[in-house]
Amino acid sequence: METLPEIPTRTQVGIIGGGPAGLLLAQLLHQQGIGAVVLENRPRARVEARQRAGLLEQGTVDLLREAGAAARLDREGLVHEGVLLSYNGRRHRINLSALTGGACVTIYAQTEVVKDLIQQRLAQGAPLLFEAEATRIEGLQTAKPLIYYTYQGEERTLACDFVAGCDGFQGIARRAAPAGFFKTYDKTYPYCWLGIIAEVPPSTDELIYAFHERGFALHSMRSSERSRLYVQCAVTDTVEDWPDARIWEELHARLGTAGWSLREGPILEKTITPMRSFVTEPMQYERLFLAGDAAHIVPPTGGKGLNMAVADTKTLFDALRAWYQTGDGELLRTYSAACMRRVWRVQEFSNYMTELLHLNPEKSAFDQHLQESRFQLLTTSPAASQVIAENYVGLAAQRAAAPLAPLSHAL
Repeated sequence: METLPEIPTRTQVGIIGGGPAGLLLAQLLHQQGIGAVVLENRPRARVEARQRAGLLEQGTVDLLREAGAAARLDREGLVHEGVLLSYNGRRHRINLSALTGGACVTIYAQTEVVKDLIQQRLAQGAPLLFEAEATRIEGLQTAKPLIYYTYQGEERTLACDFVAGCDGFQGIARRAAPAGFFKTYDKTYPYCWLGIIAEVPPSTDELIYAFHERGFALHSMRSSERSRLYVQCAVTDTVEDWPDARIWEELHARLGTAGWSLREGPILEKTITPMRSFVTEPMQYERLFLAGDAAHIVPPTGGKGLNMAVADTKTLFDALRAWYQTGDGELLRTYSAACMRRVWRVQEFSNYMTELLHLNPEKSAFDQHLQESRFQLLTTSPAASQVIAENYVGLAAQRAAAPLAPLSHAL
């Protein structure tokens, strides 16, 4: 049974942002008896309704289980041991499990992960405040930083030992450091994704990523009864430019291959997603630590956004646990360096998959021939397929200290 927590004024870890990173960090800390308060500026209904990622790496599933938040995931998640890549109708299956020693991915929507974590935290009576907007952070160079926030029409303060900025790209956490402290890197791609949710069982048992001369398409799923599908569109397109009939026409053309057919059904939702990469470096300032979209964004092609946030969360949790249990601050001091090894590896993989599978209006005919050659390599080289598989399920080494070679070099 859910209970309403008292409004706190002091805690050990102040967490700004009630998305998957902030909620999971709070739960892991709660299991260790470390106090945390989560401040989320949106209403609960909006947080739980926002459609985002749906692909969970093996390590993400393992950590949710460790947090005691995977009961429904284990019942309803769709486990995939392979993935299909298509190039103008020619499909190639990458056997993820066979190429990675048994690892796989699980399809389970980020919205469902968030619902599970919210329900868990409220059932524990742990502090989670919705419509609590953090407005500024002070004292990061002291032992007791202060988070100022508005809640129930009043300005309040939360004193804490550390601040976890899990408040996304538009959040205030990154702006709390002195101007110029954080260095940023970004890349914007010259196309977008139009995504739909359709009330129709998936037409495939495994995800299909397709390059086509008319543009990229992806067949994913949200459940055994709902399909999640995407088509590449122009950056100037709006949802109104894409009536249902046009969407289905493009999906049939771009995903099609001999002996396979696409099921159609009512379209429940349409969204357009820009394609971009963004990195903030470092990911910490004094007693402020950034995690998830507050620190980095990847194009969705590789399914890495949520998984990067979870990896940050695990790294930060380990550092905070060491501090509170032993007084050792080394992992806190090296948090950013540890995260960056994985961030740039995932950025490279996401960029590789994006450029492999999209029709880029800015590329020459020469570049397009190189693109086709890369796909042919995947279909003929087990080693090339293995590199894709290891990155797709989430390299175990990415959670350790060893840096990894760029994917383009490996291929």
